[in-house]
Amino acid sequence: MRTVTSIPRLYADQRGLKHGDLTEKLIGIFYSIHNELGHGFLESVYEQAFSVSLAESNIFFERQIAVPVWFHGQQIGEFRADLLVDRKVIVELKTGRDIEPGWEEQLLNDLRATEIEVGLLFNFGPNAQFRRYVFENPKKNPRNPRESAERKSPGSCG
Repeated sequence: MRTVTSIPRLYADQRGLKHGDLTEKLIGIFYSIHNELGHGFLESVYEQAFSVSLAESNIFFERQIAVPVWFHGQQIGEFRADLLVDRKVIVELKTGRDIEPGWEEQLLNDLRATEIEVGLLFNFGPNAQFRRYVFENPKKNPRNPRESAERKSPGSCG
């Protein structure tokens, strides 16, 4: 029996990590920027550096895009993703001493509220830190939660 849980987990399938090639490149870019700039700048500086590096690598990205949040089939708001890379990975950039639980919760909420399945949290603090999260689409359906619930319990009635 398979138990469905709302706790996201790192997902690896037979082929490796979901969007593994792309996230590997993004992690490399992160360390390259951290090695060159160090810590102490505003998040916007790192976002610009990330944008330059992505463009140089010919990787499609969007900055500060409004991403809708859905509830019961209705758009109830939106959030701004620092970067959406190749329409597959949400990237959140932070500058703090250590990764804070609130930052992780923010990224997990971003993944829950969208069709995007992979998120990376990069902290340009004194020590370079990152976290990778995957929240699979079969566990969420922000646009039609009723349809998602029906898929989880086929054949069941009221």
